[in-house]
Amino acid sequence: MSEITEGAKPHALLRLRIALPFALVALIWGSTWYVITGQIDAVPASWSVAYRFALATPAMFAVALLMRRSLRVGRAGHMLAVLIGLTQFCGNFNFVYRAELHLTSGVVAVMFGMLMVPNALLGRWLLGQRVTGRFLLGSAIAIAGIALLLLHEGRISPLGGNVLLGVLLAVGGILSASIANVVQANETGRALPMASLLAWSMLYGTAFDVLIAWTTAGPPVFPTAPAFWAGTAWLALAGSVVTFPLYYTIVRQIGAGRAAYNGVLVIVIAMLISTVVEGYQWSLLAGAGAVLGMAGMILALRARQV
Repeated sequence: MSEITEGAKPHALLRLRIALPFALVALIWGSTWYVITGQIDAVPASWSVAYRFALATPAMFAVALLMRRSLRVGRAGHMLAVLIGLTQFCGNFNFVYRAELHLTSGVVAVMFGMLMVPNALLGRWLLGQRVTGRFLLGSAIAIAGIALLLLHEGRISPLGGNVLLGVLLAVGGILSASIANVVQANETGRALPMASLLAWSMLYGTAFDVLIAWTTAGPPVFPTAPAFWAGTAWLALAGSVVTFPLYYTIVRQIGAGRAAYNGVLVIVIAMLISTVVEGYQWSLLAGAGAVLGMAGMILALRARQV
């Protein structure tokens, strides 16, 4: 669906078939940033990613079979699944987990709020999804809010280690995720059952994850702490199997640029969870950033679409 055109029918922001999955995805992904921090202490980051999708893959195939979706996706479908697996389920998560070795999870989460920028640009370039003035204005307001949040995170969590490397890794994760977000909505992807495409994509992504983990970190390390495996299960089942079919469907319904605004809501939810679990201290800067981010998201989501 082409993204946004000024004279067309307004998008119903509160339409339940969009609003409910949008909110559910944000709620779950908002929790994953906190969970990930416990996944990179016990084992190398690459193996943590590999375990996550080794568990998610059979569950995603089970979902496809339960939904009675054909697993036959054809040659073009497998090629697309390889690309999505490489970018989304390998590159994106390997970049993110490694970035959190150098930056706080809050900083990485806030940076991912800017996903709407590459999504909108790639959506325009690859899918012909046009961008209106209202969308650009909303994006500018949201990015200003994200900048305030990033400044706040930098102040309360002094950055140590190789900050530049952490930033570059986070940017790599953003670009990888954006490529996957957009290409899955192309003509080939739209013709395939979502669950089947994601199952094959996760399978290929897991193969890449294991290859990278074994190459960079050596043989697998299996922690004994139940908390690690509980976190892995949450990230695999809720954070991947439940959310990705919903999120990719949202991309197809409202366009890649606006779907990425889910990341702004994720930031706010992650901060609220941190407030309850970790005693996160709000400031005027953080509050202003959250308000601007949400206001920009609402403005952009209400832009008109074809």
